[in-house]
Amino acid sequence: MKELIQNVIKETLTKLNLTVDIDIIILEPKKKENGDYSTNIALKLAGVLKEDAMKIATDISQNISSIQFSKVEVVKPGFINFFVNKTYLLENINIVLKEKNDYGRNTLGQGKKYNIEFVSANPTGILHLGNARGGAYGDSLARILRFSGFTVTEEYYINDAGNQVDNLALSILARYKNLCGLEAEIPQNGYHGEEIVTIAKGLYAKYSDTLLNNDLDYFKKTGIDILLSKIKQVLKEYRINYDVYTSEKEIYKKHPLSEVINELTKKGYTYEQEGALWLKTSILGDNKDHVLVKNDGSYTYLVPDIAYHIDKIERGYDHLIDVFGTDHHGYVARLKGALKALGYNDDILDVKLLQLVKLISNGQEVKMSKRTGKIVSLQELIDVTGINAARYFFCMHSLDTQMDFDLDLATKKSNENPVYYVCYAYARICSILKQYENITPVTNYKTINSAEAYNVLEQVYKFKEVVLNAAKKELPHLITNYAYTLAESFHLYYSKNRIITNDAEETNENLNMIKAVKITLLNALDLIGVIPPESM
Repeated sequence: MKELIQNVIKETLTKLNLTVDIDIIILEPKKKENGDYSTNIALKLAGVLKEDAMKIATDISQNISSIQFSKVEVVKPGFINFFVNKTYLLENINIVLKEKNDYGRNTLGQGKKYNIEFVSANPTGILHLGNARGGAYGDSLARILRFSGFTVTEEYYINDAGNQVDNLALSILARYKNLCGLEAEIPQNGYHGEEIVTIAKGLYAKYSDTLLNNDLDYFKKTGIDILLSKIKQVLKEYRINYDVYTSEKEIYKKHPLSEVINELTKKGYTYEQEGALWLKTSILGDNKDHVLVKNDGSYTYLVPDIAYHIDKIERGYDHLIDVFGTDHHGYVARLKGALKALGYNDDILDVKLLQLVKLISNGQEVKMSKRTGKIVSLQELIDVTGINAARYFFCMHSLDTQMDFDLDLATKKSNENPVYYVCYAYARICSILKQYENITPVTNYKTINSAEAYNVLEQVYKFKEVVLNAAKKELPHLITNYAYTLAESFHLYYSKNRIITNDAEETNENLNMIKAVKITLLNALDLIGVIPPESM
């Protein structure tokens, strides 16, 4: 509707020979008496043309001829208010009923290939709340972009090479040796989690002490396989199904790190200092240079990450999105700078930084799990709150803001809990529709005329615009906010209107309308990974 009004105004300005290049902004007044939409275009034109804004607004309004508007009025100091003919809202009911789970789709992406890499936790332990937030964001964004015509690959990068997995293997071996009656210490940067003990106990129970002569690679592979399997299992339960799992070790084979270094050196972007090899990131958008190869000959994390992003680019993606923790904020410029040094357009890479999550219960921050005494895991969170609440709560906030996850609120079975409130609207509609399976299609809606009904239908109509904005801005929380507003408008409608009445025609029209609401709400919730129950 905003686009339609913009086009109507453009046509009218052409008719009036007012071809001035000015953005036409369409607003939604807070007060309904000021119309459904409003524009200040006359005020903008007045400044350019040096004419009276009220006169310009009047000229525009008098030359608008569109059956979409029941009234177009001019108010001081020069606003034009549009009162929309509600017929389009009623006509949209049948569009929703026809398109069903495709309602809200758009073609913004035009098939462009996007790669979204998120979570990618080291296979050395459990998934924590930061992973939970990044997972909800990454998967929801992928759903929104696919719904908007993009071809999206969801990817998990397995850090199965380097010091961290060496320390994992040494940690498992130390625990295993202890079970075999031998003294062994976990390395300084090793892992002390309960999961390490569990792996060692499993190996001892199955093989006794026969693995003592196995090399470190055995314990490395075993640990990675077991922990990665658990990570995949939890993420699948969390409704994330990755398209690609990429191994760091495989990247080394496809793009040898020495070749990456040689290419950067050949292009003149490296130098030696204090026995280390440095990348000139200070001339590539970063605030200082960074080490590529340490003085002991080992690579920094930057080198395999460069190789990994080269691999993603060479797979033919139009755009790469990485979801990192906020502690990686300084890493972004050096990674983009390295790509630029290698001749790639660094705009291909967009890094989203997720802010910290605090788990709150009884007004206090919860830092440790009651069961393990360690950091609260994603598995524990969804065991307590359920998947719907976890996904919904993480998608309520913009990724770049710190958030408090209110555990008490997320587990409440009342309308105070936003996900309960939204799902209850869906379940309420399902309950009604189950009693009336034979709903007759309506050609011309005649009985729906309450303000509450129109409010619901306005929200249904806005869904396409909300999806489009969420895709353009890459903000899943716009969908979450929308779902709540739609549910709120339905609850208000339900409280003030009878859906089932003595008039068969009115009842049938109402049933068609709430069926359209059900479809829209389900489509919205699916975009953030929430599956609402049909009864509560």
